[in-house]
Amino acid sequence: MTFHEVRFPTSLSFGALGGPERRTEIVTLANGFEERNTPWAHGRRKYDAGMGLRSLDDVARLIAFFEARQGQLIGFRWKDWADYRSCLPSEELDADNQLIAVGDEQTTAFQLIKTYRSGETSYDRPITKPVTGSLRVSVGGVPVQEGVSYEVDAALGRLNFVDPPDANAEVRAGFEFDVPVRFDTDTILTSMSRFQAGEVPDVPVVEIRL
Repeated sequence: MTFHEVRFPTSLSFGALGGPERRTEIVTLANGFEERNTPWAHGRRKYDAGMGLRSLDDVARLIAFFEARQGQLIGFRWKDWADYRSCLPSEELDADNQLIAVGDEQTTAFQLIKTYRSGETSYDRPITKPVTGSLRVSVGGVPVQEGVSYEVDAALGRLNFVDPPDANAEVRAGFEFDVPVRFDTDTILTSMSRFQAGEVPDVPVVEIRL
């Protein structure tokens, strides 16, 4: 799958509308009870980039980005302003933000994740597009340095350690991240007169699996 490691202009995504989508299959039985199931292990984000357009220059930047990605063909990075950090919006990034894994003295590669908790229930979301330079990592409570103790694959969101972490040592990380997406249309329809009157074009963007 073709993917460009370039981020959609953040000045345009800032005002975008969107968020996570789940797919639930519901069957109502003859007795009125329901059976619910989902074919998706992970949610999928959807956005409308058109909501972030504020000027004709923004429209020009959008069209240039759209053409460079050849419509739906090529994926790209998207900053979800509502959810782009490993911690709460009011908190600072810290190497202890997220529990990534527990060492076993054998494994050296770990996928970045972000855990969402509500009560006793939690969901681990794989993070495949960390922002370069934002990563902070600790092993067993001790901060470790990128390029010395580990390398990060920013295209897949994987930590690759030089030496496997000790048994039962918690591997934790803090980071910013993007969402891998593509345009969900091959057409962008714009009208200068309608735009100046306050009407914005529909520019659907959808998350892709990597």
